[in-house]
Amino acid sequence: MKNHIIALTMTLTAAATAWAAAPQDMRFHCADDTLKINQLLDKGAHSDKLTPNALVEFYARELMGTPYVAGTLEGEREWLTINIDQLDCTTFVETLYALTRTTLDGRTSWRDYARNLESVRYRDGEMGDYSSRLHYISDWIVNNTHRGNLREVTAEIDGARYEVKTLDYMSKHRDSYKQLADSAMWAKVKNFEIGYRMHRYPYLKKEWLDAKKAKTIKSGDIVALVTKTEGLDVSHMGVIIKEGEKLYLLHASSTDKKVKLEKDELKETLRRNRSWTAIRVIRVAE
Repeated sequence: MKNHIIALTMTLTAAATAWAAAPQDMRFHCADDTLKINQLLDKGAHSDKLTPNALVEFYARELMGTPYVAGTLEGEREWLTINIDQLDCTTFVETLYALTRTTLDGRTSWRDYARNLESVRYRDGEMGDYSSRLHYISDWIVNNTHRGNLREVTAEIDGARYEVKTLDYMSKHRDSYKQLADSAMWAKVKNFEIGYRMHRYPYLKKEWLDAKKAKTIKSGDIVALVTKTEGLDVSHMGVIIKEGEKLYLLHASSTDKKVKLEKDELKETLRRNRSWTAIRVIRVAE
């Protein structure tokens, strides 16, 4: 009896430590979410994809056609939102990370997926309130790199340059964010922005892609599109698909309202959008 109690205690402790967000703090899009995630993970486990980049590309292609829906993370409170049926550019990339990491860990359960999703989405891997979400992509990269989830390779690519920019768009556009109507929450977000005053980050000018030096960029790399908007670092994300020496963007498109692979090369896609001035390249860590 004593051994049974000890074993039960150990099981409950392990279950508790496996989550930072409690199950009651999770929000699902529909009743089939867990089944769909398990099915995707099973496909990944039985594929021949063995590297992070190969798995990112695999899952990105599996999610093509998924409707683009913005604002799925928002609500009256912060939830660990699990929704693979409606994606925007950021939740698309976070979904790819969680699927890939779960497969690399040899797991096939939505519970492991949920933990990895929380790890990549929130500061230090633990969901708290709205301010714990990694809203700025620079913050997302820095925090996840520190914890071994991601690795930015932009600076390693020939032609990389650096930009210094203060990230304070959210606090200066408070009216655009419902949660920032609360003065305490606004103060919390502003406090995190302090760490990104005069933030220095690497980038590759979009014109650089014409130089055909893209040999070190790989299919399955995460690409962050740098913006010239004051106070903001990145305005869009997606995944690189490489065919021969040509680069293409697979992303959740707000224009076409779905996850799609652009038919034009990345350099042409960037040329059409003047607000995207450069790119950053990030990889899921081994």
